[in-house]
Amino acid sequence: MTMTLLERCITIAMVVLGTMMTRFIPFLLFPSGRPVPPYVQYLGKVLPAAALGLLVIYSLKDVDLLSDSHGMPELISVTLVAGLHIWRRNMLLSIAAGTIAYMLLVQLVF
Repeated sequence: MTMTLLERCITIAMVVLGTMMTRFIPFLLFPSGRPVPPYVQYLGKVLPAAALGLLVIYSLKDVDLLSDSHGMPELISVTLVAGLHIWRRNMLLSIAAGTIAYMLLVQLVF
């Protein structure tokens, strides 16, 4: 099924509108002269850790400890990410190294 030109234009317009709304609404709701509400400050403190925890759980939920590799690539990669992050405090380095290590372990070792 293909989209007509009108449907394509409407889709692009809706994507642009949605993107612009997510960019502009926070500045309209919380102008620079007003203090940020306490619940927004609280969310700003807890959501990054909650999102990271969710990603870790999602990434490790299908690890089968009874399989051939016994979850070793995942364990090694998670340990590498945690160690690098504690040592260097560089999120990009930690994520990149963990991803590369996992891919190499899965493709070449296990």
